[in-house]
Amino acid sequence: MRKVAICAPATPLRRRYAEAVTALAAQEFPDIDLHFHDQCFESEGHFAGRDEVRLAALLECSNDPQFDAVWFAKGGYGSNRIAADFISHLKVAAHEKAYLGYSDCGTLLGALYRAGIGYPVHAPMPVDIKRDDGGDAVRRAMSWMSGDDSGIEPSLTGRPAVAFNLYTLSMLVGTQFMPVLKGHDVLIEEVGEYEYAIDRLMFHLAENLQDAAGIRLGEVTAIPENDRPFGADAEEIVRYWCARYGIDYLGRAMIGHSATNRIVPFGLEARAAPA
Repeated sequence: MRKVAICAPATPLRRRYAEAVTALAAQEFPDIDLHFHDQCFESEGHFAGRDEVRLAALLECSNDPQFDAVWFAKGGYGSNRIAADFISHLKVAAHEKAYLGYSDCGTLLGALYRAGIGYPVHAPMPVDIKRDDGGDAVRRAMSWMSGDDSGIEPSLTGRPAVAFNLYTLSMLVGTQFMPVLKGHDVLIEEVGEYEYAIDRLMFHLAENLQDAAGIRLGEVTAIPENDRPFGADAEEIVRYWCARYGIDYLGRAMIGHSATNRIVPFGLEARAAPA
């Protein structure tokens, strides 16, 4: 039996989504024991509770030796506000866990990877149950936690890899949480940004990723319509900045804010699904 703690480092989760994920796990994954922390349902302005509340829940889940994994309930915005205190207060038990999530919670995954703590994994989150075919996304994450690696991103090579939301990764650059990505395949995805904003983010990112093995582009969804055409789509933008800085463009990936979002364990150590 694998025990999984679920908390919300950024924005709150609706109880009906937690109930749906719990029911799915009970029916299809009897070897997964999910524990939704009550903090997931807290609300304080934009956030799932004040910074201190979110931090306390995250540390409680991470430092408790009974849990094998910490699964972030939802993204949104806010995990960066507690990242420094999170990393500095982790105990021995936290080093043996997998940490699963994506989007805004990529900040925590990146910080963990930089610090060499645990096994950060880009993966669907419980909130994805709300999407069309969202059950498939949630199953993919729980299947990986059960030891099934069939949901891993198919483009992964023998090189170490990471996967981030483009905006989140760009904000990590220059901070204490930015992992060293020399020799890595860097997978990126985006949602809800104008094409000119994607161009701006790539300008900043490419300047700082020249020693990466290459960049692979996932899904770019919900692009707003600007008052004039930008003149290049997301893939053309990424290709442009890769070419300008001599970074290999590696093609497409199946990651993003959709039900098809695939698993990307950071580095190589977590590439094999947990036993």
